[in-house]
Amino acid sequence: MALSLLVAAHSVGADTKLTLQALFKDKAIVLVDGARRVLKVGETSPEGVKLVETDTKAETATVAIDGKTQVLRLGMVVAASVGGKGLVTLYAGGGAHFFADGYINDAAVKFLVDTGATIIAINSQVAARAGIDYKSTGRQEIVSTASGMARSYAVKIAKVQVGEITLHNVDASVIEGKFPQQPLLGMSFLGQLDMTREGDKLELRQR
Repeated sequence: MALSLLVAAHSVGADTKLTLQALFKDKAIVLVDGARRVLKVGETSPEGVKLVETDTKAETATVAIDGKTQVLRLGMVVAASVGGKGLVTLYAGGGAHFFADGYINDAAVKFLVDTGATIIAINSQVAARAGIDYKSTGRQEIVSTASGMARSYAVKIAKVQVGEITLHNVDASVIEGKFPQQPLLGMSFLGQLDMTREGDKLELRQR
C-alpha cells in the first residue's frame, strides 16, 4: 500500500482540506474541501487558496492560506489551518511499517516509526546534515548493530518536526557509520504525543 500522510492543525474555525490532484509547470489541480480547482501560479481559489509555485521535479505545489504557506505533495492530504496543535495520520506502507516525512533541525528526512526504540536513532551522516556536533556535545556509548558493535553518542536534538508537530530538545542517539540507514522515530518523540492505531492507520496528536 502506498504511504500517504494526513497533516492537520486545529484552531478556532473550520479546517480546509487540500489535496494535490495533478501538477504541471506553473499550474496545479487542487481539491479544496472536495471542490476541484485548476489554479495557475498567482491565482486564488474562491475559498482563498493561492497557488504560489509548483515544482514538477519534487512533485510539490506551494499554496498560501490566510498568509500561511503549505507545501502539498502528490499523494499527501493536508488539512490546513492557522495555529493550534498538530495531528498527523500515517498509513502503513510496504512491510506494514509506518514512515513519516519530517525534519531533524533543518535537514529533511524520512523517518521509520519505531515504537520499540527508546529514543530517536540516526547515523552519523544524518547528524552531519542536521548540524549536530555529537562528538563534542554527546555522551559516548557502545551499541550493538546489524554490522556489529558501534560507537554511539547520546545527544539532544534541538528540533524534530513531523508534519505540523514540532518538538524541541528531543533525546536521540547518533550511531557512527551508516546504521540505521533510515532515521528511527523512537519514543523520545512519540512518547510526548497521543498515539492511536486502528489497523493500518496510526494517528499522532500533539498534546
